Amino acid sequence: MESIIENNSIDVKIDDSIKESYLDYSMSVIVGRALPDAKDGLKPVHRRILYAMNELSLSPRRPYKKSARIVGDVIGKYHPHGDTAVYDALVRMAQDFSMRLELVDGQGNFGSIDGDGAAAMRYTEARMTNASEEMLRDIDKDTVEFVPNYDNTLNEPDVLPTRFPNLLVNGSSGIAVGMATSIPPHRIDEIIDALVYVIDNDTRNVEDVLHIVQGPDFPTGGIIYGKAGILEAYRTGRGRIRVRAKVHIEKTKTKDVIVVDEVPYQVNKAKLVEQISELAKEKIIDGISEVRDESDREGIRVVIELKRDAMSEIVLNHLFKSTTMESTFGIILLAINNKEPKIFNLLELLQIFIAHRKTIIIRRSIFELEKAKARAHILEGLIIALDNIDEVIKTIRASKDADEAKNALVSKFKLSELQAKAILEMRLQRLTGLERDKINEEYAQLQAQIAYLESILKSEEKLKSIVKEELLEIKEKFSTKRRTQIEEDYDAIDVEDLIPNEKVVVTMSHRGYVKRVLLKTYEKQNRGGKGKISGNTHDDDFIESFFVANTHDTIMFVTNKGQLYWLKVYKIPEAGRTAIGKAVVNLINLQSDEKIMATITTTDFNEDKSLVFFTKNGIVKRTNLKEYGNIRSVGVRAINLDENDELVTAHIIDSNVKELFIATHQGMCIRFGIEELREIGRVSRGVTGIKFKANKDYVIAATTITSDTDKLLTVSEQGIGKQTLAGEYRLQSRAGKGVIVQKLTTKTGKLVSVVNINDENMDLMVLTSSGKMIRVDTEAIREAGRNTSGVRIVNVGKDKVAYANVCPKESKEEDMGDEEGSEGLNID
Repeated sequence: MESIIENNSIDVKIDDSIKESYLDYSMSVIVGRALPDAKDGLKPVHRRILYAMNELSLSPRRPYKKSARIVGDVIGKYHPHGDTAVYDALVRMAQDFSMRLELVDGQGNFGSIDGDGAAAMRYTEARMTNASEEMLRDIDKDTVEFVPNYDNTLNEPDVLPTRFPNLLVNGSSGIAVGMATSIPPHRIDEIIDALVYVIDNDTRNVEDVLHIVQGPDFPTGGIIYGKAGILEAYRTGRGRIRVRAKVHIEKTKTKDVIVVDEVPYQVNKAKLVEQISELAKEKIIDGISEVRDESDREGIRVVIELKRDAMSEIVLNHLFKSTTMESTFGIILLAINNKEPKIFNLLELLQIFIAHRKTIIIRRSIFELEKAKARAHILEGLIIALDNIDEVIKTIRASKDADEAKNALVSKFKLSELQAKAILEMRLQRLTGLERDKINEEYAQLQAQIAYLESILKSEEKLKSIVKEELLEIKEKFSTKRRTQIEEDYDAIDVEDLIPNEKVVVTMSHRGYVKRVLLKTYEKQNRGGKGKISGNTHDDDFIESFFVANTHDTIMFVTNKGQLYWLKVYKIPEAGRTAIGKAVVNLINLQSDEKIMATITTTDFNEDKSLVFFTKNGIVKRTNLKEYGNIRSVGVRAINLDENDELVTAHIIDSNVKELFIATHQGMCIRFGIEELREIGRVSRGVTGIKFKANKDYVIAATTITSDTDKLLTVSEQGIGKQTLAGEYRLQSRAGKGVIVQKLTTKTGKLVSVVNINDENMDLMVLTSSGKMIRVDTEAIREAGRNTSGVRIVNVGKDKVAYANVCPKESKEEDMGDEEGSEGLNID
């Protein structure tokens, strides 16, 4: 309750006064100091520093100025706070380990990743970078609102007309009153690609851009483990990610050495070295003999020498758990938009920036249009004067003074005062023919410019195209490679280092049960043997496929629907030879109508390699392997399939592969050069690989060829097979009907499989529909011509061969001896 008393004072409740004052203070901190604007990604202090540098003409092409001069201008004109806070903000914008794209070009000591402070502002010098210049471009064209400074003597920009999304590129962090922001930096290429995608597709769903923006990209590199936190942050505005140091192991004759190449973002390297040394000294982490920091201007190199009996994998896992070699980065996408703080998702931030750029371009176009029209208006007057030059001169000479001459020109030639004034100020040299041509040429150019600017203001599509065009210019100018590696998250990611890297056989049944068994478990038999049961199955199930891999390899599962999934081999449960295994749907997120058609192993996702996909209808597609390096848990689209088509198989292609080979169920095949198949995008259909000669034919297998001496092993339903040199199949153009790959009869059955056995140290492993597996030395299968049937590889009786593939030989194991049909029946 307020009441007026005699001395004109007001009685106010203290709790109301404190509440009102605190709210004013909190909003001042939120809007005026601690949080960035969603449009330009800058806090007021950073915006004022860049604007002051622009006013000082500190472009990248001008000499440096003392930092103290810049700080003085910022404090005196725009930012009424301490010089230390302003200088600290300037220093951070110049640090390549703090900013993904530096906004200040510093000369002198601007601090280090070890936590060393910058030299005093009187010693250092600074100027703008090319990036900050792009943030201020067109600021003199009435593109943004200006507001009075703190003492109402000058104006300063409320926001900068930045040409790139600085908030996401450089990130931001700050603690206000009751709220905080923590936005990680990103790769500018990915953010601009996402912006272009949103512009082109009028995107409404944040899910649509998650395949473009892989995740944060810190200036210090490191490795992000797990995409779940990234996706959560992009969807909701909040998430947590784990960032690890990037390391490698160097082996000497007596011991291992762990070398740290990159540290997590915002980790003090000197304190990390001190922390590791302290833990080793106190025996909290065993096995470390010495820690040295050998970092230089070339990059980070922290050397951790181990004792002779120490296992580097175990020590490294302890380091990740006990030191800042692994840290957690909490993402909070909070920023100010229209003076209101709010948590945004990724798509909303992209849309805000696009709207900001549209506003900038509209205001710039209006400014330039008014300027062009004003100049065209003057030129129109000059053209009238030149067309009537004798009369104009006569009128001017007849006038007593300039005012009378101006009024006479306005009255006689129906000119504006501006036009008349321009005519009076015109030099006599403009009367020459060359000058007249220049005026006409300038007027024509202005008319074209006016028409162009008016078209921008009238067309939303034109406006969008300009926004996109300017973004792509920025991308080309500032494009960089990704520094932070992103790895898929596993429940026990540390376990991999402790698992022996050994060869295993992974089997998969028709109903989708999978397991891994050590390769040496399967005993080698001679050709014609009946084999041992490779795994028990349900009554209506059978072993359908298998492959050989190392436990540390990555498996890509490609389904009949054209979807690709990603898994580590060691994540597949190990089981005994006769065990059923585990349903693969428990390991990857397969849909109910999906069936795995190809399993591909790789140790890396090098861009020098590519993936080739083959479909049942004869379609083939080639895509760079790097596009499949970061797979979501729900998988990604590997190939766009026609309505009545499905995927048959897929292979990795490297520089050694020269040709592709496709075989059909009716025994036809085609061989064509890899150069006929160019790389195309991940989400695409592909082109025709083979056309079918017979009705109801379809592709059953495909492989790669390195030379004419490659040996192709064909196997039919009744266990009949042969080796044939690749050179016997003539090279054709893609999309032909092909030639006969194996002579098929009722005794052979239809074609089941074609594999390349170019490696001599390979055995053939055959699976029957009842689940039997047999291992045969490929050298025991004789070579035969193209149009022949071959020899009996396995006695199947009433059974049929379901699948066949090759695996490395087990040379140390003794042969079991023939069981049945060891001689092999020649049925050509």
